Amino acid sequence: MQIFVRYFAVVRERLRSDGEPLDVPESADVARALDVLLERHEALRPMRKHLQVAVNQELVPTSHRLREGDELALVPPVAGGADRLTRVVGERAPSLDKVVAAVRGPEIGGIVAFIGLVRGRSQGRDVETLDYEAYAQMAEKVFGTICDEIEVRHPGVRLAIEHRTGHLVVGDIAVALAAGAPHRAEAFAAARELIDELKKRAPIWKKETGPDGTEWVGMGP
Repeated sequence: MQIFVRYFAVVRERLRSDGEPLDVPESADVARALDVLLERHEALRPMRKHLQVAVNQELVPTSHRLREGDELALVPPVAGGADRLTRVVGERAPSLDKVVAAVRGPEIGGIVAFIGLVRGRSQGRDVETLDYEAYAQMAEKVFGTICDEIEVRHPGVRLAIEHRTGHLVVGDIAVALAAGAPHRAEAFAAARELIDELKKRAPIWKKETGPDGTEWVGMGP
């Protein structure tokens, strides 16, 4: 069967084309169509992980089944890269308003926002103050990589993060993030994945101070 593929922005420039017809097997899914395109256009290979796919103007997963005459569009990142709000903010409080505003858009139907606060008790110890230290430039790159990965797993999702460094007290905001998506299920899932991956992978270190002394979390006293 035949579908039509449309190209935009960097994809259009690399392929020097606005679009083309593409023959794919009957009942092929988007993943199979992408395989055919990658065989035809070597220039698409390094971009593949950054692309989302729309069929008939709706973002779809790669398991989506195609039909004769469908229009498939390769969609480069819109909110990602340098324009995405993924930053270490130093000693000002992360802004919930800013991360929410960064993921809003006409295609977004739901936004899940999360703020992480300094709590007064951690791992069985009382906490009075907390200090965050970060390798900021690397942390921001890691934020971007994590967001890219999640946005590929959840087409249509947009993500934003701000993380604080410096000296904090109980109740201060340490991190604010937001996940926007066409539907709430993807927004909830993406927000959960984002905070979990950030805590595992970002080069940000936490020192807790309380009545029992000071401890770098994860390193012991």
